[in-house]
Amino acid sequence: MSTTRSTRKNASIASHAKPEEMKSGKKSTYSVPALEKGLDILEALASAHVPQSLTLLARRLKRTPSELFRMLDTLEKRSFIARDPISDGYHLTLKLYELAHTHSPVDQLLKAAMIPMYELAEKIHESCHLCVLNGTTLVVIAQAESPEPVRLSVEVGDRVQPLRTASGRVLTAFLDEAEQTRLLSADATYTTRSKKERAELATQLKQIQREGFLLATSTRRTGLDASCIVGNPQIGVLAALGVPFLPGSANDGKERELIPIIQSYADRITSALGLTSAHAFMQEPYQ
Repeated sequence: MSTTRSTRKNASIASHAKPEEMKSGKKSTYSVPALEKGLDILEALASAHVPQSLTLLARRLKRTPSELFRMLDTLEKRSFIARDPISDGYHLTLKLYELAHTHSPVDQLLKAAMIPMYELAEKIHESCHLCVLNGTTLVVIAQAESPEPVRLSVEVGDRVQPLRTASGRVLTAFLDEAEQTRLLSADATYTTRSKKERAELATQLKQIQREGFLLATSTRRTGLDASCIVGNPQIGVLAALGVPFLPGSANDGKERELIPIIQSYADRITSALGLTSAHAFMQEPYQ
């Protein structure tokens, strides 16, 4: 069964969009000027440090005040923006924040990840899973199984010390300095390491930051584990897309060649979350 087909189609969109565009997932060239104008206003106010007058907004967006007036009035009535009582300039309210927090980040991750994960499993014939950090513990929140009759499976809900897994080390690498220090100091597998082993881990974490992935020998079984970063490290929305390779499978010895494919599906999940790929912030993307 194909996972790319939608069981529902919006009739009004379907009547105008070309079928091949809808099936391929390519971005359409259709535009909605009024919507784009409203989004331009919201983005401009989001990046402004002080309330913006109609004149300032018009100048910044290269539009006339009359073009923006009705849009501003509508956004104000819907409580997305408000006027400063002193300057009478416009500023954002907390409504966008409220909408963004209606669903938990995990819910959003699951919605964004499930189709790409199933497609990845079908494409490379290996199971894959999605992990997040919960405090100092790595938690598996989703899995898509390989179509092969013999396959590896990772239990959803499995909890493990991060440094014992490829995905845990990937997520650790992208924590800010203070959070990384806190996680490492609480990890029993780290505190028992020698000075040399800690230095080797620090080198590995920096390499992960540059490349956005880790391919390493599994610490819990035979074979290799691959994991790629999902999300945007600048705003703290992060997960790891992991693929445990089954020894003796058709991919044995070809694991590194599949890294760009796994990364592309991690980027698809990131894009579905409305975020910029982590690769945009890396110095040396994997080729």
